[in-house]
Amino acid sequence: MLSVNVIGAGLAGSECALYLANHGVKVNLYDIKGKQLTPAHNSKNFAEIVCSNSLKSDDENTASGVFKRELTLLGSTLLKVAYQNSVPAGQALAVDREAFSNAITNLIKQNKNISIFCEDVNNFNPNAITVVATGPLTTPKMCEALKQKIGADFLYFYDAASPIISAESIDMNIAFAGSRYNKGDDDYINCPMTKDEYIRFYNELINAKVVELHNFEKKNVFESCMPIEILAHRGTDAIRFGPLKPVGLTNPHKNIKPYAVVQLRKENKCATMYNMVGFQTNLTFGEQKRVFRLIPGLNNAEFLRYGVMHTNNFINFPNCLDRFSRLKMDSNIFIAGQLSGVEGYVESIASGLYCAINVLRMLRHKSLISFSADTIIGGIYNYLSNADVNNVQPINANFGLLNPIEEKDKQKRYEKFRIRSLESIKNTLKEIDNGTI
Repeated sequence: MLSVNVIGAGLAGSECALYLANHGVKVNLYDIKGKQLTPAHNSKNFAEIVCSNSLKSDDENTASGVFKRELTLLGSTLLKVAYQNSVPAGQALAVDREAFSNAITNLIKQNKNISIFCEDVNNFNPNAITVVATGPLTTPKMCEALKQKIGADFLYFYDAASPIISAESIDMNIAFAGSRYNKGDDDYINCPMTKDEYIRFYNELINAKVVELHNFEKKNVFESCMPIEILAHRGTDAIRFGPLKPVGLTNPHKNIKPYAVVQLRKENKCATMYNMVGFQTNLTFGEQKRVFRLIPGLNNAEFLRYGVMHTNNFINFPNCLDRFSRLKMDSNIFIAGQLSGVEGYVESIASGLYCAINVLRMLRHKSLISFSADTIIGGIYNYLSNADVNNVQPINANFGLLNPIEEKDKQKRYEKFRIRSLESIKNTLKEIDNGTI
């Protein structure tokens, strides 16, 4: 039997190592903690939560809530420990960060099937299955090792990402579909602004609260992706001659040319999600919701992902990885966590679990499995596998990733998503238990 190396003991790596070890697999777990910390970390414990202590909503009819129930069915250790170390947070699952990390670290250290090595790994053992879960601040040595495998052009760095909005929450009595100068196939949704609407939006934008960056994120952070609020500070018309330019568009509702236009671009093939074009931002999530809802047509916008801006290494998934999150160039190497293009705590846990499930199947000489896009975990990997290789951005759990359900009532539709998702997971587990897959 091949040995298994897990590189990185964050959320993804810890989940992966514990799942495999609990199924009788000998795991070599590598992490630099003990010798050094990345700029984002403060503790020597594993599975450290570095920002908010919230793992988002636990409401059973939210995407985040459904996601947690999927992972519970699949046997996630970290989610179990998160519930055991939860703190009151309304309908959200929030954890005592120190207690959570301590508990995971103890489980790892006490597991007889896990050997811990404090090393900065710079190569891959050809006789081992390896799961790389080194996170958004992967060390230069590991980055170089990955570049040797996949090519330097495919290891991406991003500074900012635009918000993603649910298609059904866009008011099409105000917004309209169309491409500039009628070129294209109405791929964009356009939110037109009058001069008064624009000036109001502009003033709120330049005075909105922004997220304070870590010191290590401040260097060169604006070079390749200019946040919209920074661009706006260059002058009243700076964004109107940039991402909000109205040229080539006419508002069919009023048969007039808008003063400014915010464009939304399809984020997935079934057009359930739209990306705000040019709206990379470092505004706080609350301010994004408040300010961006001033845009005509977005007054009731449902944000499936808020805009973010921080240092992050991630691999171009559709170019470099197969649907099982393995390198196309080397099927013995899996990529998990934020390095694979997932965004969020639970998403990172899920990616470690997904890789672990398939590593175990490899060791048992069984075919690898993927999950249906009827499930959140399947929807995430379906999205990443089929993303535009020229416009890959990290993603987190949301219902827009799922195969659509025809139901106009949103709450009923969300309930149907949950029922279908969990039934799909249960059926997959039955097939695994019965040996049919």
